[in-house]
Amino acid sequence: MVVLLVALAGCASTSKDDAQNSPEKLYADAKENLDSGSYDQAIKGFEKVEGRAAGTLLAQQAMLDLAYAKWRTNERVEAVAVLDRFIKLHPSSPAMDYALYLKGVINFNENTGFLSAISRQDVAERDQQASRDSYQSFSQLVEQFPESKYSADARQRMDYIVNSLAEYEVHVARYYYRRSAYVAAANRAQQTVRDYHGAPATEEALYIMAASYDKLGLNALRDDAERVLKKNFPNTRYIKDGVRLPERAWWQFW
Repeated sequence: MVVLLVALAGCASTSKDDAQNSPEKLYADAKENLDSGSYDQAIKGFEKVEGRAAGTLLAQQAMLDLAYAKWRTNERVEAVAVLDRFIKLHPSSPAMDYALYLKGVINFNENTGFLSAISRQDVAERDQQASRDSYQSFSQLVEQFPESKYSADARQRMDYIVNSLAEYEVHVARYYYRRSAYVAAANRAQQTVRDYHGAPATEEALYIMAASYDKLGLNALRDDAERVLKKNFPNTRYIKDGVRLPERAWWQFW
């Protein structure tokens, strides 16, 4: 009972202190917690600032820092929700470029992970919705704020995402081809060439198209695909080596 009373007294004291502190003081304390890695405490502080300083630039900054803190605690969905709310409520904010950049980075980093590295799972083999969302945020940033200090990095990340998405489409085409679903394989490979022109993965996509048309007896289409393949990739290895085989993960013994 004594411990409970002490805890309640502490909570009451904290609430009283928060009520007496200015939004600027609350923000400074939350920012200090953020910088020191005390993300849970920082989140609580930024939420208080957003409520106390509603309608001010300080509240906007608190929202952005709140999103960052939630991301650092692996609350990606919550972090994106905060940024979506910020973008909707403050379309003319001077920090809009950073909001779009942070949203892109949060979804971009969804592609990496410890377990995927252990299993040697290719980025292209996983769900690509996060990559598409990331690309959309970066694209919006580059279009609306081409001179932003975040735009150069966003462009580089966009190139990476395009290559990743192209690899994903080829992965699916390769999957269909190995299972003799040649129509589906050809269609998916054609989609890769059409949507991601210039990506390295289009080399294999063109070969899968040619190989699939060959299996289907569509010789004219096969010859067209091979001609485009050789013209764009004169040193291609796929004509000699065929469709790439999957690598075994560490846990596969057969």
